[in-house]
Amino acid sequence: QVQVVESGGGLVQPGGSLRLSCTVSGRMSNIGATGWYRQTPGKERELVARIDEGITRYSDSVLGRFTISRDYATDGAKSAVVLEMRNLKPEDTALYSCNVRGKNLLRGRDFWGQGTQVTVSS
Repeated sequence: QVQVVESGGGLVQPGGSLRLSCTVSGRMSNIGATGWYRQTPGKERELVARIDEGITRYSDSVLGRFTISRDYATDGAKSAVVLEMRNLKPEDTALYSCNVRGKNLLRGRDFWGQGTQVTVSS
């Protein structure tokens, strides 16, 4: 199976920066694309950024301000998906969740973390 745990949210002033980290545990051969989504009350969850075999994709609203990266532990059993957020705006306030898409033996399955709150406010 796959475990997904996020960390790094919090309160930040407009223009500030935050770093979100998502630790993914499991057999890496069954783990495909990973990404960050966000959701605010009354709105649908939206894709923020995604990375798949080194290829990244960003929503227009965060392009140029957010950077997603993925690192692998040397034992091959864990992966860290990091979202660096700069020049944060109040409209970035949301619950951010990490998503992992399975492949091979876990093809077609999605795995989610519990989410981490990001609040941008003065």
